[in-house]
Amino acid sequence: MVLEKMQNAWRPVWAGAVLLVVLTGVAYLPALRGGFIWDDDGHVTENPTLRSFEGLGDIWVRPGSTQQYYPLVFTSFWMEYQLWKLQPFGYHLVNVLLHALNAVLLWRLLRRLRIPGAWWAAAVFAVHPVTVESVAWITERKNVLSSTFYLLAALAYLRFRPLTGREAGRMWNWRWYPWVLVLFLFALLSKTVTCSLPAVLVLLTWWKLGRLEKRDGQVLAPLFILGLILGFLTIWMEKHEIGAKGPDWELTIIQRCLIAGRALWFYAGKLFWPHDLMFIYPRWRVDAGVAWPYLFPLAALSVLVTLWLLRSRIGKGPLVAVLCFAGTLTPALGFFDVYPFRYSFVADHFQYLACIGLIVLAVSAGATILERAGQTTRRVGMLAAAAIVLLLAASTWGRAEVYRDSETLWQDTLRKNPDCWMAHNNLGVVLARQGKMKEAMGHWVEASRLKPDFAEVPYNVGVALEQAGRWQEAIGYYEQALRIDPGYAKAHNNLGAVLMRRGAIQEAMQQWKQALEINPDFAEAHYNLGIALEKEGKVQEAIGEYKEAVRLNPDYTEAQNGLARLRAVISR
Repeated sequence: MVLEKMQNAWRPVWAGAVLLVVLTGVAYLPALRGGFIWDDDGHVTENPTLRSFEGLGDIWVRPGSTQQYYPLVFTSFWMEYQLWKLQPFGYHLVNVLLHALNAVLLWRLLRRLRIPGAWWAAAVFAVHPVTVESVAWITERKNVLSSTFYLLAALAYLRFRPLTGREAGRMWNWRWYPWVLVLFLFALLSKTVTCSLPAVLVLLTWWKLGRLEKRDGQVLAPLFILGLILGFLTIWMEKHEIGAKGPDWELTIIQRCLIAGRALWFYAGKLFWPHDLMFIYPRWRVDAGVAWPYLFPLAALSVLVTLWLLRSRIGKGPLVAVLCFAGTLTPALGFFDVYPFRYSFVADHFQYLACIGLIVLAVSAGATILERAGQTTRRVGMLAAAAIVLLLAASTWGRAEVYRDSETLWQDTLRKNPDCWMAHNNLGVVLARQGKMKEAMGHWVEASRLKPDFAEVPYNVGVALEQAGRWQEAIGYYEQALRIDPGYAKAHNNLGAVLMRRGAIQEAMQQWKQALEINPDFAEAHYNLGIALEKEGKVQEAIGEYKEAVRLNPDYTEAQNGLARLRAVISR
């Protein structure tokens, strides 16, 4: 009898979970057919740390060996590389499954908090098109994976500190506390935007219990400290490793507040009307001397003040939901420098986790209204809810199609944002690889017009000319790239390669040494320097460079062959 009751209780749970997974899988079928796109090279296809056990160690103990210090994300890529190498289907499948799992975990979390419309809120999250960028783009594994640990940590905390039911506010189940710490640490090691969790837990405790105890501060303090430490590490790496510094990030505090205010309304708008979603949105011009941009932060503050004043009439839930939305977005609102701000102040993937707050608020409000309505109205409301979910799923299907390949993605971006210099540059690279040099040059010319100080454009032109055998012209473009950015290691490396072909060995070696001063882990520069040293008869020095190239990239066949060749010479 007891077993039968348990089975009956679990049936709706399993049915709800399976339905969420199926709904997510169907909506994201086009993503499973996608390939690798922008930034997937640095994260997966050209990431040497995925190739060996030494690389796995570097992922964890050498910040800077990967683009960002998110070791759990790169460990997941490492494991997948061992299983299916560079077949994109497997990477996409894992992203979709993690997103489906996040929808199920969100449902369970909302049920535990006794929020109306829990399943429907999870379904909207599962198929909302603003999440496509995080799911269909392999690089954004950091969003879906970190959110999995974030939601698991939140569920563990509600086991540790029940906020609803008979045990609410009375029980501290300490066996769950280590799980809270571990899961939160895993979330941070996947993406540090999850540092908002302890603040969200404070808000949930205040909402559900109406008070905060001294012990709440004591148990949450370690989470705040972990979040701050790893958050500051991310900020440092964004500036010093990824390059989030320079004129594009020189913003006053007033400009940053204006960006934050406008971004909040932008993200809310895309949630409630997900029209014209783009991979790269236009970068706003922020003029502190113009009056109308101040309306955005003022309106946001007005909403918070209004919800605070109305909390006794409408409850604390709306205020908590809005604060969770804004608080989780804080790292991406402009107060901290991140590389994407170079070309846009907003991106869909920035609100993957934050969007939960407003989705839950809207759905729970609708569910509450329907609970108080008549039977006919409830049926109509349920049909409307189902229609909304299906419409969102259809929109997600269409949006996921855009991530099929790089050319499709950049063409879609330029249709909606024709002045996107980054898209012009990257589409030029794609077209050049297809042999469409005239079309590629057209996009590079436009990119240079829109962004004259972007060194990657002349660099890419130089690469295309070098591959076409037009070496003298390539030299000119590489030199132009270095005039714009003297710290461009790839431009030094390629300039050295062209100089080497023209017989200027000493000049070439100087370029490679400069490249290695900028980036000591540049395997190709080590290999090229090894070739030059070998030609000059400096065998031991050449062996050292080949060894370093192989250590940094164990799959570097040319460096392995060079090392074997010189060892054979020595052994004679």
